[in-house]
Formats: sequence, structure tokens, C-alpha cells
Amino acid sequence: GFGSLGSPAALAKWKSTMVELGTPSTDDMVTHAHDTGVSPTSFALKHPTERISYDESGGHERLAGDPSKRAFTYLVLTGGRFIYAAGLRLLVLKFIVSMQASKDVLALASLEVDLSNIEEGSTVTMKWRGKPVFIKHRTEAEIELAASVNTSELRDPETDEERVLEKKWLVLIGVCTHLGCVPLSDAGDYNGWFCPCHGSHYDVSGRIRKGPAPLNMEVPEYKFLEEDKLLIG
Repeated sequence: GFGSLGSPAALAKWKSTMVELGTPSTDDMVTHAHDTGVSPTSFALKHPTERISYDESGGHERLAGDPSKRAFTYLVLTGGRFIYAAGLRLLVLKFIVSMQASKDVLALASLEVDLSNIEEGSTVTMKWRGKPVFIKHRTEAEIELAASVNTSELRDPETDEERVLEKKWLVLIGVCTHLGCVPLSDAGDYNGWFCPCHGSHYDVSGRIRKGPAPLNMEVPEYKFLEEDKLLIG
């Protein structure tokens, strides 16, 4: 049962050395460990003494750092975290601002139109959100003609009243519902609009009456601000 301390003779020699020399040094322990064939570390753990010396060649003291520089190190670390947090906050703010619509975008989102200069029977074309918008000042005859159409005969059934807010003003997105061409105003077999690309005919209410277009021309969202002032969008 002497385990890692070696043979009984080696253990007796070690006890004799301790009696003669008192507390053994590191060198004494290494020599005895060599004689007994055990690891110096294992032996030292079994018999710790105050005379054990430690290998300081590995730069352990340097790894501990200079106490006089710790305050500077803490300052650098804290400052770095602050700069990182400030940079992150600035990035988030820039992202939020970029998501908000600019004044130019907001201006394009709506279009205010003065109707007082549009003569009866004429059509003007405005640009809104990159698309043409037709605004037609209809005559009494055109209003009566649009109202007299039997909707059961229409490909895309809608009454004229469903497509206007004021009978004399017709507002349309000026795009053919077939392939997106821009129809010609005051043309076609129904005196409304005609798309020469593939021959679609629309009436004075912007409803498809003939040709390949499947739907009526779209009516945008709009409202009257005054009797002669219109806001689209």
C-alpha cells in the first residue's frame, strides 16, 4: 500500500532524509521522486512543503498585467463599449429615417388639379405616381350617353354613376387594361378612348366596349376639395 511513493526501502530513505535535513527542498523531492520512479508532481502533492519553489520562466507575472495600467485598460474597454453603443444607435436611427417617405415621395403620392381651366368636352392628361391620368370634362350629351348604356351588355359591368363623383367630371388611370398601353382620347367607335396597339375601344365612361381589353379603365381614388379643385390620391 505505498502506491506512488515507491518501495518500502525508498520510503524509509525519504523519511531519513526528512529527519536529517528537516523540511525538504524542491530538489530533494525531485531526487527522491526519481529514485522511487514516481512523478515529482504526484510526490509533491502528497508531501507539500513551504520550501517548494515554482517555475517562473513562463512569464506568469507578465500575464498578470501591470497594476498601474489597469485603470487605462478599463477606460479603453469602457470607451469602446460606449462608441459601439453610439454607433449602433446611429445606425438604427438612419434605418428608421430611411423608411420614412421623403417630401418628394409624399408630393407624388397625391396630385391637386385645378379644374377651372378644363373646357367642357375636353380631356387633359396629368401624371400621377408615374402613370397618366385622364380628366374629362363631359358634356350633357356625353353624360346622357354614358347613363343610357345597358350594363348587361358590358364585358365588365359598371354603371356610370359607380365610376364618377360628379357627373361632368370623369377621372381615369390612362392605361389600357389589355397590355398597359396609353389609349388615345376622344377616339374609337364609342367616342371615348381607343388603344391603337390591339384595337380596344372604351366609351365616355372609360368602360371597355370592344377589343381584347378585359376590364374597364381604372378609376383612381380622388375627392373634390372645392367645386373646381380635385385631389387625386
